Amino acid sequence: MQIRDKLYIGGQWLPSTSAALLDVHSASTEEVIAHVPAGERADVDRAVAAARGAFEAWSRTTPAERAAVLGRIHDGLKARAEEIARTIATEVGTPLKMAQRIQAGLPVSTFKLYAGLVTEFAFEEQIGNSTVLREAVGVVAAITPWNYPLHQIAAKVAPALAAGCTVVLKPSEVAPLNAFILAEIVDAADVPAGVFNLICGTGAAVGEALVAHPEVDMVSFTGSTRAGRRISELAAGSVKRVALELGGKSPSIVLDDADLASAIKTTVNVCFLNSGQTCNALTRLLVPEARYAEAAQLAVDNARAFTVGDPLQGEARLGPLVSAAQRDRVRAYIRKGLEEGAELLAGGPDAPEGLARGYYV
Repeated sequence: MQIRDKLYIGGQWLPSTSAALLDVHSASTEEVIAHVPAGERADVDRAVAAARGAFEAWSRTTPAERAAVLGRIHDGLKARAEEIARTIATEVGTPLKMAQRIQAGLPVSTFKLYAGLVTEFAFEEQIGNSTVLREAVGVVAAITPWNYPLHQIAAKVAPALAAGCTVVLKPSEVAPLNAFILAEIVDAADVPAGVFNLICGTGAAVGEALVAHPEVDMVSFTGSTRAGRRISELAAGSVKRVALELGGKSPSIVLDDADLASAIKTTVNVCFLNSGQTCNALTRLLVPEARYAEAAQLAVDNARAFTVGDPLQGEARLGPLVSAAQRDRVRAYIRKGLEEGAELLAGGPDAPEGLARGYYV
């Protein structure tokens, strides 16, 4: 059991102003594996104040200085990649081999990428008679999801720091432990105090306070369309810059002249990636009606190759979903499909055999 009872604010590990804690569950066993702070508005105020106080000095650092900081964070992530992979495999349910490659590997690559890009980027450019200056926007609130938690964090934090912005990160409370590892790495990398801040809590208590805060200049959010609408409403009050990456449904359209076997295999592989918890998962397969029977059989054959099981054992290609809420939602969709007349060709709404515990489908 991990007890993460402090937030990272202004270069220090500080207790939340709230004594409440949130449970973090193992996706494969349903057991509580950690507690994290259930932050509140006062924590947001402290974190934003720290980021605002650090902004002027950080924004005036040279690209080479920022590249060096990003490089040290990259080195720290690389050194702890195995720990990160196992942490996310436990929190999210991603099979360990995939977690090593994607959940841990991509954040390492992202910080390395921006350590290089920042020294090449044209922050000042002469165009005709004009000089164009590209300046850091200010304090950035990064609000991230649980499906690729550290990858999404890195995709926001690394470019923000490279640009000279300071950051307040609010990770998903469903899978927050990887963010605490990043904060430890940032602390060890001698990042100036206040440049990176970590607060934890629910969207209602912490996320909304962060988005509406008058000293936050930009919000970068990845998550549901419903939450994205709410963020747009709150940010409009102070005319913040907002970057939204929201949910959607992705069709795979297979035309008459396609290599059907290859197209179906690719579709199923992308659909099942990370137990389907992927923003570009191909969740609808549309094929010519004349080839339906052939396509359906190919889909079943490919689906059956995805063995369901414990993500940490190294054999399963399909781990659990991230939470009871997600498991129940997916099973409900299967039942609804059957009620509406769909034909079930593989799987079903019940727990997989031998996997009564865990968020498996």
